[in-house]
Amino acid sequence: MKKILILVALATFLTANDFSVGKEITPFSLPDQFEKTHTIDKTTRTIIVSFEKDTGADMNAFLATKSPDYLEKRNAAFIANISEMPSIITKLFAMPKMKKYKHDVLLINDEEDKRFEAKEEKITIYKLVDGVVSKIDFVSTSKEVDEAL
Repeated sequence: MKKILILVALATFLTANDFSVGKEITPFSLPDQFEKTHTIDKTTRTIIVSFEKDTGADMNAFLATKSPDYLEKRNAAFIANISEMPSIITKLFAMPKMKKYKHDVLLINDEEDKRFEAKEEKITIYKLVDGVVSKIDFVSTSKEVDEAL
């Protein structure tokens, strides 16, 4: 009986993390580059996710040209999945660089976190309405991100 309950709980957890069109996302929290926790919930309208160094650099360069509250005013969050980055590189180079940004970068550092869809050399943009994914776009340029916001 205990094993069945564990399997049911695991199945629920796995399907709850499926961020596909039409699915409601369960509120979740991620740390930023300063280890401050941010929560994604029903008030969030846009989630921007980068999975690669180049797309992350493009997003950070774009956000550097905006006011520090650019994302907040648009009920948006920028997430960088850094789980593929070697921890020594993260600690010695990436984190010190990220701490210079005036915008928040929420971080995924768990290789098992597969809730977001990724395409090579693309930035993923999730549009949400009351916590439900209404659209997923894969874009190549910060101009496209700006238009989506």
